[in-house]
Amino acid sequence: MGWMKDETGLGRTAANFVPLTPLSHLKRAAHVFPDREAVVYHGHRKTYAEYHARVSRLASALVNIGVEPGDVVAAILPNIPAHCEAHFGVPAAGAVLNAINTRLEADTIAYILDHGEARVVLCDTQFLPVLGAALEIMERPAPAIIEVPDDGAGVHAHSDYMTYEEFLATGDPEFDWIMPEDEWESLALNYTSGTTGRPKGVVYHHRGAYLMTMGTVVSWQMPRYPKYLTIVPLFHCNNWNHVWMMPLVGGTVVCCRDITARAIYDAIADEGVTHFGGAPIVLNMIVNARDEERRSFDHVVDVFTAGAPPPAATLAAIEPLGFTVTQVYGLTETYGHVTECLWQHGWDDLNDEERYAIKARTGILMPMMEDITAMDPETMTQTPMDGESLGEIMIRGNSVMKGYLKNPEATEKAFAGGYFHSGDIAFQHPDGYLKIADRAKDIIISGGENISSVEVEGVLMRHPAVLLCAVVAKPDEKWGEVPCAFVELKDGAQVDEAGLIAFSRERLAGFKTPKAVVFMELPKTSTGKIQKFELRQIAKEM
Repeated sequence: MGWMKDETGLGRTAANFVPLTPLSHLKRAAHVFPDREAVVYHGHRKTYAEYHARVSRLASALVNIGVEPGDVVAAILPNIPAHCEAHFGVPAAGAVLNAINTRLEADTIAYILDHGEARVVLCDTQFLPVLGAALEIMERPAPAIIEVPDDGAGVHAHSDYMTYEEFLATGDPEFDWIMPEDEWESLALNYTSGTTGRPKGVVYHHRGAYLMTMGTVVSWQMPRYPKYLTIVPLFHCNNWNHVWMMPLVGGTVVCCRDITARAIYDAIADEGVTHFGGAPIVLNMIVNARDEERRSFDHVVDVFTAGAPPPAATLAAIEPLGFTVTQVYGLTETYGHVTECLWQHGWDDLNDEERYAIKARTGILMPMMEDITAMDPETMTQTPMDGESLGEIMIRGNSVMKGYLKNPEATEKAFAGGYFHSGDIAFQHPDGYLKIADRAKDIIISGGENISSVEVEGVLMRHPAVLLCAVVAKPDEKWGEVPCAFVELKDGAQVDEAGLIAFSRERLAGFKTPKAVVFMELPKTSTGKIQKFELRQIAKEM
């Protein structure tokens, strides 16, 4: 279909077909923007020419120690320059990058290294102890270890392993990168959170990452030469592919090791940061920063936020501070964000409450995707777009994973019916904009009625004393389940259980009102997501 009747001589050649890969962005940037700053971190300030040379040295050094195309090279690193370099240098050696969550315990790290068959691990000095414990329980031969100290943060080398700079010195800055022969070749391996069992290995291909970078530039309306702050961990969907994207527009990556309100404000004021991505907890951190942590700045900062849908109250609080926030949505299996709450001019004249409610929507598909909608997962039929009927978010497009490593059964299940099944429950407005109601496992079914934990959380977040909250199901003899709220208060703020329940009852139907409130510091993942599975266990035992 679509072929001309006579296609003689119209085949693919080296002149008219090149496999898509984000590696091309840095190769181009080294020629187009050689003297522009590419990566900044404390005293580390490298131009694109220098960045390219360091990446080339890394790729060359990996090949010199026997890394072959298709091998896995792992990284246990925070958001520092070496991790940015690994995102290009590992695939430039023909290898696959496995960026590992720095907050994992030894047992899970050992499992990931075994399952992914890592040949080499680049490890920050801070995490050498947990890596050492993981090496002792690995079933496969231990990988080679390269220690990556961070003198700028006071994390100095203290082992017998070769250091990262020593390793780079063994490489050739003129190394000819091993580019993919097929854009379907594997680029990266990322493991899911594994809260209900062993994590699954999500495999990305070069094509998907390349298109992700292109689509993000369009959706984020990226200008040339942005200043981008790395708040999203580079191990989380490879920083939503943003580090791969920055050379495309000649941008500067400003690395941030420890995510604090002071660090964010300092980066904006001192480095002129214009863009960053982050979970809603980061927005809360900025809104609730102490006076001594804040810095003034004279430009607007564009923010992509993803994770749990940001409460409208959070959006209303942060935008007057100089931030423009766009809600996006995605998963590890989709390279990061694949929907955006694209603003329509017809909404410009709405009042603040209506505007911020719209800005908290999950949104519509981004340009690199083919279709994202809500369906009945059993029949694969479209859910009515009536603003209330619930369905599962289904995703189709080029920025969907190749599948789960060594797990064809899980891959087949995830792709049933020709779409990726997200596991997220949403409704759609008549204009097609999605709004997440919950994860399938987070829906509370009380007396046969479905309660969205996200809806209840949005109401609680409007209380002036509430910093963070999470709502989960609590077993109940009469109703089966009832909402139970876990709340973290702002410094110096006070409210009791009865007060919050009364506040909720004024704004929610009675059956949706929390029946219990627990005040505590909420457990969070390294990306700022609240770990509801821990809270469910607490509620179950109450």
